Amino acid sequence: MGPQGRESCLIPACWLLAVLITAGDSTAFQSVPANNSGRDVMLTSQNAAIEREQTLVQPAGHPLNPMLSTLRDWFWNERLWFPEGHGWADLEDRDGLTYSKPANLWVTLPIALAFLVIRQIFERTVATPLAAALGVKEKVRVRVEHNPTLESYFNNTTKNPTQSQFVSLAKKTGSTERQIQIWFRRRRNQDRPNQLKKFREASWRFTFYLLAFIAGLGALIDKPWLYDMKEMWNGFPMLTLLPSQYWYYMIELGFYLSLLFSVASDVKRKDFKEQILHHVATILLISFSWCVNYIRAGTLIMLVHDTADSLLESAKMFNYAGWRKTCNYIFIVFAIIFMITRLVIFPFWIIHCTWVYPVTVYRPFFGYYFFNGLLFILQCLHIFWAALILRMAIKFLPGNNIVEDERSDREESDSEDEEEEEGEKEQKAQMKNGPVQNGHSPLNNNHHRKKQ
Repeated sequence: MGPQGRESCLIPACWLLAVLITAGDSTAFQSVPANNSGRDVMLTSQNAAIEREQTLVQPAGHPLNPMLSTLRDWFWNERLWFPEGHGWADLEDRDGLTYSKPANLWVTLPIALAFLVIRQIFERTVATPLAAALGVKEKVRVRVEHNPTLESYFNNTTKNPTQSQFVSLAKKTGSTERQIQIWFRRRRNQDRPNQLKKFREASWRFTFYLLAFIAGLGALIDKPWLYDMKEMWNGFPMLTLLPSQYWYYMIELGFYLSLLFSVASDVKRKDFKEQILHHVATILLISFSWCVNYIRAGTLIMLVHDTADSLLESAKMFNYAGWRKTCNYIFIVFAIIFMITRLVIFPFWIIHCTWVYPVTVYRPFFGYYFFNGLLFILQCLHIFWAALILRMAIKFLPGNNIVEDERSDREESDSEDEEEEEGEKEQKAQMKNGPVQNGHSPLNNNHHRKKQ
């Protein structure tokens, strides 16, 4: 398993470990609030916690359970996640009102697995026929001859040898440097995903992002915090959970988990590390906002992110199909919407409302800093991707035939092999016509000589 595969396994494993340690009945870890209000619901929660501790069976001499218990007690300390005077008891279901529960996050695991199955079915039954209808064509790639020495060097040392390494390999194999260079170039091309695979992946993401945006807009269109963002904190933390919010959260989180599970088999993009960081920050943000009932802020953040993503994926689809002008026009629309949503609305509306407004109501607490820290990480990634988009836009201005996705899909061109073949033809022509002087054949250069 390569580094990419190891990273893809470590990240979901860490997330599962965190859920295993922390998820469950959070009311079992509540403490007496600072104001000593003596509410009946708090006494009930404390009694439940005592009963749970008394009935907990731990193997004698086994230090793991006390360690996990201590870790859970620290993690679920309400002083970390709630403003002063509030705690987990505020999120207990009562009077027919439902609130978010950390244990609900387990639902995202079967949803993520279901997404992986649905994706396979979608790519086979929908994306492949669509690719054929749009005219997605595969480039003919020459397969290299099997060479154990070069293959071992390619897999274990480097895929892009330096000039000195080319010289050394040429001596070992008895080939010319030129032949070694062509072998490595074709071997790299051989490992690259084909156009159909990239089209399938883009069409799957396009479908999800489009449907998620429509569903998110439908769930928020009649909510007051969509128009007045201060409303997202009205009544916090006792914000009741609606069915539409529940499914919006679970499906979004399940989808991003499925992206992590499939990252080893997906097309490896230029910004692979940034994409992994984005997925991890998004999963933490969604999970954390769910656990501490930042539901309204979370739904707004997901809606803003889904707005432009479907346009980018559709531009990729037309790019792979060779629809150059359509790709460019969609890219322009995507760039405009991306800049508005990620560099204007997200920092100056959403982050402003999560960073500035809450301190006018509550004293800052750890959860406040943690939540906004994740938002700042996302904003830094937005700036990084915006710079790549501007670079593509600048290339588009002179009238290039196509705008490549520098953010994710840019790869080494296969045309270099054709240039090498053209070079071989030129050399043969030169050998046939004689040496070349100053770019002309000897016959064209002899007119300067005096006749003897």
